Amino acid sequence: MGYRNKTYVAFASEDISKYRLMEAWKANEHIDFDFFDAHDLFISRDTSKPETIKRNLRERLKNAKQVVLLGSKDGKRKGSDSVSFLAHEIEVIIEFNLPVVVVNLDQDRTVDKNYIPDPLLNADYYTVSVSFQPKIIMHALDNYAVNFAASDKKGPHQYPAKVYSDLGL
Repeated sequence: MGYRNKTYVAFASEDISKYRLMEAWKANEHIDFDFFDAHDLFISRDTSKPETIKRNLRERLKNAKQVVLLGSKDGKRKGSDSVSFLAHEIEVIIEFNLPVVVVNLDQDRTVDKNYIPDPLLNADYYTVSVSFQPKIIMHALDNYAVNFAASDKKGPHQYPAKVYSDLGL
C-alpha cells in the first residue's frame, strides 16, 4: 500500500464545522495540534459522480496511517446506513485495518456507543474514544494509533481520568 503518513478525518457532513475547527487548531501557532491531512489528496467536486468520490475517498485512505472519526449522532447514523459516503469510508477503514480515534463532539470522555458506527461495533473493532480537545486527540494519535497494529485489544476503549489530568484537562 505505499507510504502512509496522513491522518484521515472522517465525519458526517453535518459536522463539517468541527472539522474546520480542527484545521484552525492546526493553523494556530498557540495550539499544539498538528496532523498531515489526507483530505488534501484526491480532491472531489460536489458535481463528481458517486463512484468518483468513493474512488477518491479510497485513495485518500490508502495514504492514511490513522483516522480521527468525529463522533456524533449524525456520524453514527450515516456511518451505519451502508449507503452514505461516511459508510463507505468506515468499510474501507475496516478493510485497511486503520486505527480509529473516535472524538466525541459532545466532549464526553467515555465510550459512547451512540456515536460509533455499527460496522465498527459489530466488528468489535479496537477504537479509543476521547473528548473533542486538541491535547487528548494528539495524545491518542501519538499513543493509541502507533500501538494499534501490535495490540490484541478488541472493541471500544477510553482513557482513564488520570490521562486527562496529566494533560492538564
